[in-house]
Amino acid sequence: MFKNLSPGAIGIRATLPEALKIAKEAGFGGIDVSINEVAKMAAETSMDHVKGLFAQHGLRPGGWGLPVDWRKDDATFEAGLAQLPGQAKTGAALGCYRVPTWVLPYSDERPFREQFDFLADRFRRMAVILKDHGCALGLEFIGPKTLRIGHKHEFIYTMAGMLELCDTVGTGNVGLLLDCWHWYTSHGTLGDLRKLKVEQVVYVHVNDAPANVPIDEQLDNVRCLPGETGVIDLVNFLKILSDLGYDGPVTPEPFSQKVREMPAPDAARATHAALDGVWQKAGLK
Repeated sequence: MFKNLSPGAIGIRATLPEALKIAKEAGFGGIDVSINEVAKMAAETSMDHVKGLFAQHGLRPGGWGLPVDWRKDDATFEAGLAQLPGQAKTGAALGCYRVPTWVLPYSDERPFREQFDFLADRFRRMAVILKDHGCALGLEFIGPKTLRIGHKHEFIYTMAGMLELCDTVGTGNVGLLLDCWHWYTSHGTLGDLRKLKVEQVVYVHVNDAPANVPIDEQLDNVRCLPGETGVIDLVNFLKILSDLGYDGPVTPEPFSQKVREMPAPDAARATHAALDGVWQKAGLK
């Protein structure tokens, strides 16, 4: 595993060269990329030049967010799907093979089974393209009960439910974007984590939860830095992932207003320091 920075997750807006410098100086081992920015840079210079920037800073590429707008109408989806082979080729050329996205825990259009089949079909079509380039698709389940209230149809919000969807897609390159926040708010257990196979985990998010708030009252956009409150058992979460043999990015996603208000280098340093604290407690290298 390596400590990975997603600049946007902590409010940093920067070009890839700027973000690489910020991530390196803060102590991270990797960084997420915009696949379209990488493609543009490679077209203007070369992929070797882009890879050289990573090597210069001693950083690994973490992941790139799935760029296809699969939540929209057929025409929008098909237009995005047509671009995916080129984007996947770019990711593979960079050595960046992890492609995460998130799945809402409700639908106001389709009942559960219809939504399940609808998404399985769309994810399958995208996963086949990604697989052609050695890339894996990571699906994030969204745990908080507060997000499901007031919507017409409840959908997947647990790890077990999302694994069932991954299995139904059936391409062999679809697994979890495993976020400790959603594991916690869905009432997940350490025992659940221990049952995972390493190939079922594509990408990992970490954070913490506000203290003195019942699990079912936690709000998705109110989080804390890793280890800030100790509400989420992040030390054992990380230990189990390490024991599984997960070797991918571990990315803080704290949704912290105080972090977002910091200058970019300070935000990155504060985020790394928080992650490093639980990293050391978990005995990770």
